[in-house]
Amino acid sequence: MARSSWRMTSGPHWLLLLSITFGAWSVPIDRNAVPQEAHPPPEGKQEENLDTGLFYDRYLREVVEVLETDPLFREKLQAANTEDIEKGRLGKELDLVGHHVRTRLDELKRQEVARLRMLLKAKLDSTNTETLQIDHAALLKQFEHLDPHNQNTFESADLELLIATAAKDLRNYDLERHEEFKRYEMLKEHERREHLRGLDQEEQEREEQRLQRLSEKHRQHPKVYAPGSVAQLREVWRETDGLDPQEFDPRTFFSLHDTNGDGSLDEQELEALFTKELEKVYDPRNEEDDMIEMEEERLRMREHVMKNVDVNQDRLVSLDEFLRSTQKREFGSPEEWKTLDDSKPVYTEAELQQFEAELQEKEAELAQRAESLRQEEELLKQWGTALEAQRKEYQQAVKDMSQRNQQSVDGQPLPGPNGELQFQQEMKNLEEQGANATVSQNFPGEERMNTSIEPTQNLPLHTS
Repeated sequence: MARSSWRMTSGPHWLLLLSITFGAWSVPIDRNAVPQEAHPPPEGKQEENLDTGLFYDRYLREVVEVLETDPLFREKLQAANTEDIEKGRLGKELDLVGHHVRTRLDELKRQEVARLRMLLKAKLDSTNTETLQIDHAALLKQFEHLDPHNQNTFESADLELLIATAAKDLRNYDLERHEEFKRYEMLKEHERREHLRGLDQEEQEREEQRLQRLSEKHRQHPKVYAPGSVAQLREVWRETDGLDPQEFDPRTFFSLHDTNGDGSLDEQELEALFTKELEKVYDPRNEEDDMIEMEEERLRMREHVMKNVDVNQDRLVSLDEFLRSTQKREFGSPEEWKTLDDSKPVYTEAELQQFEAELQEKEAELAQRAESLRQEEELLKQWGTALEAQRKEYQQAVKDMSQRNQQSVDGQPLPGPNGELQFQQEMKNLEEQGANATVSQNFPGEERMNTSIEPTQNLPLHTS
């Protein structure tokens, strides 16, 4: 599932903290697409707001959109630098916005608080926590993107917390992606070893040989150019843009791939440049090629470019930074890019053993839970069998009583178990039971079922 982010036009520093692009699954550029300059977007038309991946993404976007409707605050945003934004110095400017903006921000905060309360209630319900009263004010403290002490109005503290939390969460996003990939690789290795353990020695040898052939086949690919090098960019210029590589021009290249026209190459625009190199190594049609590894490779390439080109570390590549990178010595004579296969493993053997131990604990917990569910299912089946037997017994009792009533109306004698007449006994039973006889059955886990039996009318009197 693609994780992208949303963009606005307030300047690179505001984009840094509140709309950093995450192209975890970037879409390759259409080779036949017309450059952005040929068809400029209609004036006033905003780009579609995509998800940053933060759980409070909607609240974040809506707050920024409302703030940007105020001309004075928008001007402050454009003039602010990264340090001002990260340290929350824009919070005091909130007092200058119009009344309608503050009213809308208050409404947004109340909506967010209500959403968080619903999340907390759902979490408590899912854990079967019995509580007569929920202290929402205390529980809301676990959320860092708003002031939990004031749940009704949007104040400067809310803006400062929102910016600081977004900056921290977005900064840690790449680290989390690397950790997820490490767990994926360890799980894959664990499953490979478990699969081999289930085979006999001869089958193991054949399977290991097959896996080795697939690994060697995966490594046989054309040379991968270092991302951001002149060779790599010229390949994009030729293959993607359809232009003569001998006429490569960095400034024109930058304009062609600044697809949103904001004067910077963001992370998604950069990652789209690596598609050609990745296609050399990974093909979804090949068994030996892992597409999740391809996305980790894409992330590594983007981080490599950012490290060498993004001088001010705002996670955006400006035209000036891009042009200066083309003047470096390594731009013209880069080393061949080392793929994941050529790099050291992303995990150690100790980490793998710890991961497998955690898996075993989880499997034991799941097995215990499965056994508990099996026992509950068996008990329910027993109850169902008992209920079915008693239901049939009840139906038979009703049928027998109906037949007795019909026989008494027809004047036929009521036979006993051995065919003997039971007139006096029948009457005696009815007298003992009273005017209304009750037939009761006890069902496991069910309430008692009572059926009133009216005394038989007009029975003929007999004497023995």
